[in-house]
Amino acid sequence: MTGMRHIHVTCAIIERDGLVLAAQRSTEMSLPLKWEFPGGKIDEGETTEECLRRELIEELGIEVVLKDTLEPVTYHYPTLAVTLYPFICAIKSGEVVLHEHAAVAWLSAGELETLDWAAADIPVLQAYLAAPSRCP
Repeated sequence: MTGMRHIHVTCAIIERDGLVLAAQRSTEMSLPLKWEFPGGKIDEGETTEECLRRELIEELGIEVVLKDTLEPVTYHYPTLAVTLYPFICAIKSGEVVLHEHAAVAWLSAGELETLDWAAADIPVLQAYLAAPSRCP
């Protein structure tokens, strides 16, 4: 695994009315049409919270309130390692507008598992579903 590129990425598990937002990657993105929790790469000198807020404004046009965090998860793709920093959030302001994704869906916890998730997001989804603080 030496020399493998390693990126650090935030992701938002956005809850509303007992549902969770899932975002589908566009055909122009890597892992096209896979589902993910929205977020993005942490810039040099940026905190995870700053990154999450910036990415959600850029990608979805929303501001969020951070409610909780989950443990970071590292996933190794064949050519890339990704460490995800998951935040459980609620929308503070704005309406979801797709700037990068193909689609979004608000789903119950049980429905989330039916999607075709990006591999790195699966351990985050599993940790979220197992967390006692998650929405019903």
